[in-house]
Amino acid sequence: MTRSDPTAPQTSTTSLPVPPSARTADALWRRMLSGSWVPITVATGALFLVSPVIAPGSLAAAPLLSMLPFAAVLAIAAAGQTLVVQQRGLDLSVPGMIALAAVLATALPQQYGWGVWPAVAMAIVGPALFGLLNGLVIAGLRIMPLVATLGMNAVLLGTVFFIANGTPSGAADELNRFALARTFGIPNVFLLAIVIIVIASVVTQRSVIGRRLTAVGVSEAAASVVGVRVGLYQVAAYGFAAACYGAAGVLLAAYTKTPPLFLGDQYLLPTVAAVVLGGTALTGGISSIAATAVAALFLTQLGQLLRSVGWPDALQLIAQALVLILVVLLRELVPVLLRRRAVRRLAAA
Repeated sequence: MTRSDPTAPQTSTTSLPVPPSARTADALWRRMLSGSWVPITVATGALFLVSPVIAPGSLAAAPLLSMLPFAAVLAIAAAGQTLVVQQRGLDLSVPGMIALAAVLATALPQQYGWGVWPAVAMAIVGPALFGLLNGLVIAGLRIMPLVATLGMNAVLLGTVFFIANGTPSGAADELNRFALARTFGIPNVFLLAIVIIVIASVVTQRSVIGRRLTAVGVSEAAASVVGVRVGLYQVAAYGFAAACYGAAGVLLAAYTKTPPLFLGDQYLLPTVAAVVLGGTALTGGISSIAATAVAALFLTQLGQLLRSVGWPDALQLIAQALVLILVVLLRELVPVLLRRRAVRRLAAA
């Protein structure tokens, strides 16, 4: 009887070894779709190229400048979701966090006599504290992230109604003017988002904190063995994520002037879609906040393009969901198909 080489990688469906070419193609494909900014940047560039063809005038100055602030808000919120997904979680409290930030930034000055900038600070710190509570529940009590954040979302929405007394408040004129203003012709909201994304990208990719967050996301057990305080970094990830949601909520409230109490409801699916399109691995570890930000720009421009050709909001959500499903299927199915094709070629040789 011929014994197979125990060192050769095996597939789950055949005893034939996986050829090196299949392993190379598999690794290349996964690298392209995981944590790399290149694929989503190419896709975004292609979208901007075809936009004027599909909807003439869609890239004129007016529609472009009106789109950028909303892309900026989505990019900041999706950056927070990236930190959570990196830890193998999914944050369903995004709508409540954004709504809480918006109501704190608007209601505290209007209804409670706070100064504008102290209210803005509280609108970021408040969600961050709830985010830390999310992390403590998930890391300390080992509650599933979906369950913990869904429950937290209900708590947040109740808090929003309590603070607002059931009535939306308008943003202070000072805050609204800042959000609507432009510097060198570029919206302030977009410029501020660039600063936040650059800082977050440097911290997560180039610092010790970022490397440890990645290590915890890849394997809690391995990170614990090398001395990383796993629980601390998980809690910190949820806290920083909530601070991003808070910043997004403040900017959105300032830009829209009078935000509705359910302001954040429309941002849950887009944040997840931006994270997935940006290449962050749903299994944890691999992530790129910069790629997520580019994906946010892609999704916002896609929504504007669909709106310009007459698609209602419901169909736009369906389009986002289909894009999300397609990318997930490509990530999972293509490597399997590449391996099977290579194994069949080896068997036929």
